[in-house]
Amino acid sequence: MTSDLPPAAATDGGLAALRPRLPSPLEELRDERFERRGVRLLLKRDDLIHPELPGNKWRKLEPNLRAAAAEGRRTLLTFGGAYSNHLRATAAVGRLLGFATVGVVRGEELADRPLNWSLARCAADGMRLRYVDRATYRRKAEPEVLAALAADDGCYDDCYVVPEGGSNAAAARGCAELGRELRGVADVVGIACGTGGTLAGLAAGLAPGQRAIGFPVLKGGFLGDEIRRLQEEAFGGPRGSWHLEDRFHGGGYAKVPAELEAFALDFADRHGTELERLYVAKALYGLTTLVGEGAFERGTTVAAVITGAP
Repeated sequence: MTSDLPPAAATDGGLAALRPRLPSPLEELRDERFERRGVRLLLKRDDLIHPELPGNKWRKLEPNLRAAAAEGRRTLLTFGGAYSNHLRATAAVGRLLGFATVGVVRGEELADRPLNWSLARCAADGMRLRYVDRATYRRKAEPEVLAALAADDGCYDDCYVVPEGGSNAAAARGCAELGRELRGVADVVGIACGTGGTLAGLAAGLAPGQRAIGFPVLKGGFLGDEIRRLQEEAFGGPRGSWHLEDRFHGGGYAKVPAELEAFALDFADRHGTELERLYVAKALYGLTTLVGEGAFERGTTVAAVITGAP
């Protein structure tokens, strides 16, 4: 019996052919702000996993791609805003593995505007873009809304739905490997959070005695409940030690205040490492601030996960 899946997606070999760099590299960084507090700083370079699927995008999409292939689905339908990293990653993996991709974009008014650089990249990779009003977008997890979107796009029997940000139970289980890669390496792991899937998995994969700190990039204080929901769905209940630091969102998603920009420029000058602004810079700014406040005991090793490229 022959498979009618795209050749690259029909077997696990399609994913292996992308040759992800796993486990991702770990680098020690000498930073006086940490050293004078007796704290060691490591960078977990998930941004180097794959040039087109960097950071948590690989870890969250990979298990969903396996599930889509196993179900015989050839179209990935997912969601995001006008500058969504997740939409770009999904479009790229569709091109690389032969999946059709549909991106449902928040903001119906965008349909009448020229494509920005992010959506233009999605379109260039073959993603079909659908624009919905914000009220509909808020209901995107409801079965009747999903069914209507899939039917309108002509892929009702073929769609595999990936949630916004790629965060679902499969993604959380995939991100648990990140925690396992850091066992015995760090006492504290810091990571930026958008939809919560990476932190849910990371915390589950860490060993007893380790803890994770999430730095939400959106304001609103809703993320804790979402992480608990994801852990319940993925692992059957709470896993690992984690908490959120809500002070470092910089005003909300896509907001880069002058203080954060100055921090990122200074970090690049000190270490030669450019920081992605919307997620990574906020997490490292948060960790650096916490160190300065004496939040970590001397002798603590802190690992910062670099979840995306500039």
